[in-house]
Amino acid sequence: MKGLYNEMTKEFKNKNEIKSEIINLSAILSLPKGTEAFVSDVHGEYDEFAHIMRNGSGNTKQKIAELFTGRLTPASQKKLAFLIYYPSEILKRTKAKIGDDDELNQWYMDTFNNLIEVLRYTANKYTRSKVRKAISPEFVYITEELLYADVNAETKQYYYQDIMNSIVSLQEADDFIIATCHSIQRLVVDHVHIIGDIYDRGPHPDYIIEHLARHWQNFDFQWGNHDILWMGSIAGSKLCMLNLLRICARYDNLAILQDAYGIDLSSVITLAKKYYQPLQSFNPKSDTGEIISSEKKTQDNCVQQAAAIMQFKLEGAAIKRNPDFQMENRLLLDKLSQDRKTITLNNQTYPIQGGCFQLVDWKNPYELTIEETAVLEDLIQQFIHSPKLNKHIKYLVDNGSMYLKYNDNLLLHGCIPVDEKGQLQSLTIAGKSYAGRQLFDYFDQKIRTALKNPTTMDSFTTDIIWYLWTGKMSPLFGKDKMTTFERYFIDNDSLHIEKLNPYYSLRKEEWFADQLLKEFGLNDDGHIINGHTPVKAGTSPIMANGKIFVIDGGMSKPYHKTTGIGGYTLLSNSYGLQLVTHEPFTTRAKAIEEMKDVVSTKRVIEQSVKRKLVSETDIGQKIKKQMNELILELGRLQKREN
Repeated sequence: MKGLYNEMTKEFKNKNEIKSEIINLSAILSLPKGTEAFVSDVHGEYDEFAHIMRNGSGNTKQKIAELFTGRLTPASQKKLAFLIYYPSEILKRTKAKIGDDDELNQWYMDTFNNLIEVLRYTANKYTRSKVRKAISPEFVYITEELLYADVNAETKQYYYQDIMNSIVSLQEADDFIIATCHSIQRLVVDHVHIIGDIYDRGPHPDYIIEHLARHWQNFDFQWGNHDILWMGSIAGSKLCMLNLLRICARYDNLAILQDAYGIDLSSVITLAKKYYQPLQSFNPKSDTGEIISSEKKTQDNCVQQAAAIMQFKLEGAAIKRNPDFQMENRLLLDKLSQDRKTITLNNQTYPIQGGCFQLVDWKNPYELTIEETAVLEDLIQQFIHSPKLNKHIKYLVDNGSMYLKYNDNLLLHGCIPVDEKGQLQSLTIAGKSYAGRQLFDYFDQKIRTALKNPTTMDSFTTDIIWYLWTGKMSPLFGKDKMTTFERYFIDNDSLHIEKLNPYYSLRKEEWFADQLLKEFGLNDDGHIINGHTPVKAGTSPIMANGKIFVIDGGMSKPYHKTTGIGGYTLLSNSYGLQLVTHEPFTTRAKAIEEMKDVVSTKRVIEQSVKRKLVSETDIGQKIKKQMNELILELGRLQKREN
């Protein structure tokens, strides 16, 4: 069983082993609950995500203050914190400033003592077995000796001192410090929940997944709308792939495909340059503020056009073969005039601005050209067979789900589709309707089926993944329609409106939260934790009298203008809930240079006088179940002996 206490899965040979394990599990139940961190909408912004993980959403800084206030100055506490966040970089900077060996050796001794004290403090609510898993195997024996040494005993003091002297003399000090800092990072936060959108316009979603795989044992994903595009592409959906390609080109981020995942884009670039010229509405955007070269601007612009036109064609075919989707209002290419200069929608004619329909056959507008078909076949085969992309998406799927119930909380990315009165809306497929929890379970099952059996042929399972990106009843989209076509080609703001599902206005109401918690089998003292929609400046992320939290991470830099902050994370520890507000993150280099953290405030949402124990968590329920099974097994053994 994957989770906090993997030692629960042992096999036992005799009564004494079973009795020992019952005692062990009983002791675990009495430990304080581990800290959970909730993060959402990472959007490929690796540096900011990694900083928040390194500082434990401000938890590390808080623990240092609890330990060292009165013993270390605030400036020294900050230096210790940043050493824990960025041990390699801070070590290099510190050593460059220290003049002689004696001074350096003293700094090492002070640092060893401080780090072991922080490690001991963060480890005090875990079993030794769990702590051992957080320690680098290279230093596990040394670390445990220092961690559990009785420093009050005179003989142990000399022993303790000798270990530290040996670490320095054997030139292992730097590696030991780095390993210890990483152990602290792993223990400050016990479990990480990522509530959607690892992927999007940011440059390094691949780094984020690799970081989690290397440094964290306990985490989960709730899939977001942008994640779905990548999952659908691996399953063989050309529609998901084209949306993904178009967005990457729009935000000057084709490098994620070429450099990170080895996708050769030469075929689509050749097609784009052959048939398209740059248009203003397709100008690429830079989230970083960096200037895009004229050559890349042209390439991004034309690739975006080529992807958009192929996307609109394939959308028409998908909508026609899936009448249950009820998306006929998105059939737009056949509404163009023969000269492609106007379009008629709802009996009203609008001029086309910056059209690029040269590959659209007026008689068969949803038919791909031979060249487009060849390009799509080339690209989708590369997506399906990219080893690194497959590895990352498999990781996302194996550790993820459409929603998660965990410790009385309901975690989901977008929304639960409802009508204006708060009644669950349903999606009807082949005569069967799905709403609420059933709708989420239906989508979850279809996603897993599609990814187990990738196909580039027209397929309902891949169409339903695309529907999750853009469909009215999609819990990950949450709007009545996606007006991509109108935003590119029609200069009329009224046609650009994408109406939010009533969920987003009703989630301020406590009765609505109670109703949804009940739908998913949770008590009304639980919480719903959302991402997806940035909370505008001046608007509280705490809704429904503290039962719904909207923690869009706000890590994409354009959102900083909307929110005025760098987003939120939520912490759940043994004492209750804390909402953490983050300052906008600039760069990793600047954070290290200025020792500038991104945590601005922590707000206590719920606080209990009595600490919540493992026995009161989902893991606790599993432990109790295993204890009961062990007690039954013990009884069977004793009965056999008698």
